[in-house]
Amino acid sequence: MSSLAVRKAAPAAGTTPGTAQGPPRRRRIALVPTVFLPGTGFTDNIKDLNAYRDGVYWKWMGNSALYAGLGALLSTAVSAFSGYALAIYRFRGRETVFNILLAGVLMPPVILAIPQYLLMAEADLTDSYASVLLPLILSPYGVYLARIYSAAAVPTDVVEAGRMDGASELRIFTRIALPMMVPGLVTVFLFQFVAVWNNFLLPYIMLSDDEKFPITLGLFTLLEQGSNTPALYTLVVTGALLAVVPLVALFLVVQRFWSLDLLSGAVKS
Repeated sequence: MSSLAVRKAAPAAGTTPGTAQGPPRRRRIALVPTVFLPGTGFTDNIKDLNAYRDGVYWKWMGNSALYAGLGALLSTAVSAFSGYALAIYRFRGRETVFNILLAGVLMPPVILAIPQYLLMAEADLTDSYASVLLPLILSPYGVYLARIYSAAAVPTDVVEAGRMDGASELRIFTRIALPMMVPGLVTVFLFQFVAVWNNFLLPYIMLSDDEKFPITLGLFTLLEQGSNTPALYTLVVTGALLAVVPLVALFLVVQRFWSLDLLSGAVKS
């Protein structure tokens, strides 16, 4: 017998013995989609979430959509009118009003939570949808953004031309200024929608009926109950993941307004 031993070829660097060797780039690409795929228990977690208290999770999601959608629309409308007025019109005390708005931007919302609750209690509106919606209508930051964008996007010459043609101030705003302000107002709407969707303190103070809870407060109650029922922690994690999906979808929808604005600006220049 020959004394020469048969040696097995050594595996290539960076590979594991006994595994098929393929192009490293292809293996990395295949690994990345695998990492982001949901686990086998994801669908079971969604079923458990749907079954919890006859689907109260989706009631919370609907409440959040109502608070964020309607609240952001009303806040954007108020911001549009206020920002346009502060940017176009010249009146006594305009800068004082604007400085007060800037102070409101710097003020933490927690400072206003208790006074807002007392006002809603005086009006007998606590534990109602209005108690969460009404304080959200006026957004100092939204008015600030609308004022800055109106001053930059709406030329005063165009406004004066509309007045010379006999158009009313409301018609000038709705037909001339508002279309120019759309990209800025979309930004205001998006910021306000995200702020209201993630809002926790105001509903926590105003609401006691869990049927009116937004998703943030609903998941918080599940998290509190998880100390006695650990299985609820899985529902909290799954619910938090699903709660991010509407925000991502909204951003993908509204981003085209920014793209169109940039393209139109490039064409005009």
